[in-house]
Amino acid sequence: MLEVLHIENIAIIEEADIRFEAGFNALTGETGAGKSIVIDALSAVLGQRTSRELIRTGADKAFVSAVFSGVDSAIAEEQGVTPEEDGSLLLQREIHSDGKSVCRVGGRPVTVGQLKALGSRLLNIHGQHDGQQLLDEEQHLQFLDSFGKLESLINTYAEKYNSFTAIQRKIQSLQMDESEKARRVDTLTYQINELERAKLRAGEEEKLAARRNLLRNAEKFTSAVAEADYALNGDDSGDGALGMLRRAQDAVGAVRHLDDDYAGLYQRLEALYSEAYDVAATIEDKREGFDFSPNELDDVESRLDQLYRLKKKYGPSVEDMLAYLERCRAELEQIEYAGDALAQLERQLGKAEKEAVSAAQALSDGRRQAAERLSAQILEELRQLDMGRIRFAVDIAEKPLSADGMDQVRFLMSANVGEELRPIHKIASGGELARIMLAMKNVLSEQDQVGTLVFDEVDTGVSGRAAQKVAEGDGHAAALSSRSCMKLYGLECLEAGVQDQGSNFTRFICISKNLEIYPGADRTSLMAVLPHEPGSLCRVLSRFYALGLNLNKLESRPMPERNFEFMFYFDLETPVYAPEFLQLMGELPSLCEEFSYLGSYSEVV
Repeated sequence: MLEVLHIENIAIIEEADIRFEAGFNALTGETGAGKSIVIDALSAVLGQRTSRELIRTGADKAFVSAVFSGVDSAIAEEQGVTPEEDGSLLLQREIHSDGKSVCRVGGRPVTVGQLKALGSRLLNIHGQHDGQQLLDEEQHLQFLDSFGKLESLINTYAEKYNSFTAIQRKIQSLQMDESEKARRVDTLTYQINELERAKLRAGEEEKLAARRNLLRNAEKFTSAVAEADYALNGDDSGDGALGMLRRAQDAVGAVRHLDDDYAGLYQRLEALYSEAYDVAATIEDKREGFDFSPNELDDVESRLDQLYRLKKKYGPSVEDMLAYLERCRAELEQIEYAGDALAQLERQLGKAEKEAVSAAQALSDGRRQAAERLSAQILEELRQLDMGRIRFAVDIAEKPLSADGMDQVRFLMSANVGEELRPIHKIASGGELARIMLAMKNVLSEQDQVGTLVFDEVDTGVSGRAAQKVAEGDGHAAALSSRSCMKLYGLECLEAGVQDQGSNFTRFICISKNLEIYPGADRTSLMAVLPHEPGSLCRVLSRFYALGLNLNKLESRPMPERNFEFMFYFDLETPVYAPEFLQLMGELPSLCEEFSYLGSYSEVV
């Protein structure tokens, strides 16, 4: 469990130490008291993404550390660290103003990824908006699989399903109508014939390029070789360098027996003559080997041009074109013998499908067993949260094989006695979502053996009575809640007045059944659903600007069952009977798919 949280230079907190005891701990304060700063600090030391804006104004860096007790050594060793002998483990994170951070576990440097992986096994934060996850039915399957610890069955099914789909793709590639097959055969035949007529040879292009360079400079080569031959061999009028070396060698050779120095000189001259003789012979071979026909350069250029045109169609090099030729031959053969290949693949497909279905059925059986246990545990948790009348169930319907199996999983609930079970996103209120998600987190944490649960703003979705139920539980948990909730149920306050802004307040709105606007009303709240098209929000905001109306707040809220579409909440400041406001109220409905006037009021601080 989390025992000590140390914070330095986080938002408005210069330095703070928060100690936790086993059981239920509560951090309370007014809106803006800084409760969220504690959550941000916890998130940072658990390896979550941070921002340099988190650093206290005027400070160069921020620092957070957390001491956990009773840490399972196996969990820590997964990240290459070892707890102390008493089972405690120290997590630290230092955040610098340049955006960099330094992470340590047990005094040993680790990566942010290692810190995050370890932190997820030690503490789980239940955010105030986590209940919205229950509105996405795709998440329900993930919750169930996580609860049931079905990794082995999931991996087995994934292997069988991937094999099955791979064979399906092969069959689809071979299945084509006769006209398409004929067109493809014609194309492949043409390409094969063109490449075969070219008689491509690996390395040919490089040799041709070298020969072209020689032919283009034939005159220069011929002149250079002739001059070198003359310099070495001379002509009828005199000796060349080779003859002069020979004369020098003979002159020194006559006296080499009289003095050792001359003997050495003779040997050096002999070596020079031998090397010069070899060079002269090579140059003579070069001279005799020059055989340039007038048309050879044209032939080389023509061949290189042919290779260039083929490369534009079939590959960047001769080797690539040869590889393409082999692929064409293989594809043509495959088409010609497609019937046999299809028959074989269809036999394989039948076997692979049976294996995939069998693995899917095993996974489905595991999910149904897990669903029964999950439903029972969720209902028990809800009873502890004073929601004994709610019925909760996991519905598993069969669907065609897909990447995640053959099960369509939905969470169902009934809020009142006698009502039938319905999808949770259709009937659950915000408070019910919050409590069900709280119960879900608690159940999953027990499965994952997470030692500490943190509930952010638990009072926003859980009533005082439910909070009391939480306090009466025997789990290790902490909550950020109101002071009145704490006083009402005798909870222990560990830290108060931790708001990040002293001027922060919570807004309370009184709602009546009948519309009534009191004198002096100068604030208005509106709700609107805009067309899901470019510029729809801009058109609405432009009306506020054109009429000179000041917006105090603009918020977006996701809409259930409408992916990535949002409802917008507007607060504006204007007298309710101002002509500009009346004009706006007349124009907005035509710009919106749905429009709601929530009311006009005076703000009392």
